[in-house]
Amino acid sequence: MPVRLSSFSYAVMAVIGRDGASGPDLVQMASGGAPFFWTGAGSHVLRTARRLADDGYLRTRSEPAKTRPRTVYELTHKGRRAMRNWLAAPSTFPVIQHEAAIRLFASDLGDMEQVLVSLAALRDELPRLEALIDFHAQRADAIPHRTQALRLNHALARRLIDAHRAWIDDVEAAYGPGGSN
Repeated sequence: MPVRLSSFSYAVMAVIGRDGASGPDLVQMASGGAPFFWTGAGSHVLRTARRLADDGYLRTRSEPAKTRPRTVYELTHKGRRAMRNWLAAPSTFPVIQHEAAIRLFASDLGDMEQVLVSLAALRDELPRLEALIDFHAQRADAIPHRTQALRLNHALARRLIDAHRAWIDDVEAAYGPGGSN
């Protein structure tokens, strides 16, 4: 029976891409996009890569590093075929787990002032996320075969940040001092 790959498995193979990636590279690349496009701890990324290698989607090789050899993952023919099939499948609206929106939805069960404070913490996080996008945008040219896709994804991430900022403004206008409640 064929192994069913998760969306996260495809994300890991996408990060490995055509040039391959070491374990530390995978963790670093995953942490760069994680707040916007997927969630998963570095350990989960590495476990997924190892499972994909065990299932024949990736091959591994050892490469010298500063302190000890590191494992480099590369797509196999089976992995490339799986990626081509996945890329051709229809895209659907993303799965969203939006805790702030659920807090607003359930705000009648608690104290709206505390919910507004919670949303202020989200607003305070947005400049850090913008700086993260800026950092990765400066590095986009280093991956010529993905530069345009990276720039478009950075634009999407900026729009998500702008949308969250506007949404928080709307919530504060409706529920804050002088709001219509």
